[in-house]
Amino acid sequence: ESIQLLQKVFKLRTCEDTVFNNRTRPCLLYQIKRCSGPCVNYISSEDYARDVGHAERFLLGEQQQVMDALQAEMMAHAEALHFEQAADIRDQLGALSRVLHQQAVEDNTGVTTKDADILAVKMQGGRACVNLAMVRGGRHLGDRPYFPTHVDDATALTDVENGEPDASAAPEVQVLEAFIAQHYLEGGVPPLLVLSHAVDKALIEALSLQSGIKVTAQHQPREPRRAWLDMCIKGAEIKLAQLLAEEGSQHARTRALVEALDIAVDDIDTFRIECFDISHTAGESTQASCVVFENHKMQSSQYRRYNIEGITGGDDYAAMRQVLTRRYGKLAAATEQGTARLPDLVLVDGGRGQVSMAREVFEELGLDLGLIAGVEKGEGRKVGLEELVFADGRDKVYLGRDSAALMLVAQIRDEAHRFAITGMRARRASVRTGGSRLEEIPGVGPKKRAKLLQRFGGVRGVASASVEDLCTVDGVSHDLAEEIYRALH
Repeated sequence: ESIQLLQKVFKLRTCEDTVFNNRTRPCLLYQIKRCSGPCVNYISSEDYARDVGHAERFLLGEQQQVMDALQAEMMAHAEALHFEQAADIRDQLGALSRVLHQQAVEDNTGVTTKDADILAVKMQGGRACVNLAMVRGGRHLGDRPYFPTHVDDATALTDVENGEPDASAAPEVQVLEAFIAQHYLEGGVPPLLVLSHAVDKALIEALSLQSGIKVTAQHQPREPRRAWLDMCIKGAEIKLAQLLAEEGSQHARTRALVEALDIAVDDIDTFRIECFDISHTAGESTQASCVVFENHKMQSSQYRRYNIEGITGGDDYAAMRQVLTRRYGKLAAATEQGTARLPDLVLVDGGRGQVSMAREVFEELGLDLGLIAGVEKGEGRKVGLEELVFADGRDKVYLGRDSAALMLVAQIRDEAHRFAITGMRARRASVRTGGSRLEEIPGVGPKKRAKLLQRFGGVRGVASASVEDLCTVDGVSHDLAEEIYRALH
């Protein structure tokens, strides 16, 4: 928001250099008075540099100095009878004044406190949200919600230890104290903390001792700090409501899928799905992806990509066979030893062909065929018409266009596709630019590699070049040219 404000007030350009260097007339932003038109010299370089300098100083916290300078410019224009320019600067001052007035944080003594953190905690449905609003240099930098885990366990433990209710042991206070202790563990605490609940004074004293500055905490502020705390509390309520709604939706989708497929699970919270997809471009740079859904959400830290080698380009069936063998060959052995567990459902993106490959792999490994389901596209490959194909001989299942179960399957399938295609594109780009091959050659750093690729148009051009041609590239000696030639042949 601050950047947008500065761009509007100081009329700074937002276009890229390539656009800026080739414009012959101003764009729409100039017409609506959001840009001063430096691309077509509607403003001098000196004046534009001054505007950029004002914006930079504003971001560095020198708001008052910037406003003093603008006021001096306004008076100079007025004395020179340049009333239009003076009016523009007047409008700039008005806009900056309103923002600074809204964003200023003052303590009860009237002394401006430029750095402060406002912390509000809300609890509902066994979940907690700590909303942190940061004010630096008198400017609101934004809010950030945090969602602590194991809230119920911590509060239950405290209740057992205390034996009787205590205001200081309220769940909100526990969550807030734990957050403060962990968040400011490495320092960075501002001199003022505005809190939704009173915390232990010993904690604030410890923060002061650790940071080397006097830290003040207040939980019943007056205006205007009260408005900041109220906004922070409202933000915590909104973020917590959004989280609970999303979790409720995911819980419902998980339960709907379990019931639709009649899967026996001991604990639906540990229900685990692994989904596989294959991606390539005309057989080039084939990659397989495995994404994991567990505890009602995608577990991105458990995602895996597999480079597929030794198959005919474009053979998706062979690629699926290879990735499943590599994935479950080790997992089956670990499961027998009790050090791992198989997923409750294995999804493959494809129909009967992909499912048959999965069935062969599971039969060879002695795994339950009932775990496998293929996501087969419907008639015309239309979204919402997908059917599930099973490896154990069960009939196809159509979950329904508006089914919560189908929404979950589509979500997981689409994530597997996204993860596979992004990995494939990165690998393909590396192969086509020759980065991975040239990087392995001693003496070829980033600059020489870029010069070689630019000179010969890619790794194939570098590979087809003779030693003498390679020597024509700046920085490539005869010995290095021979080394490059040998490495690429």
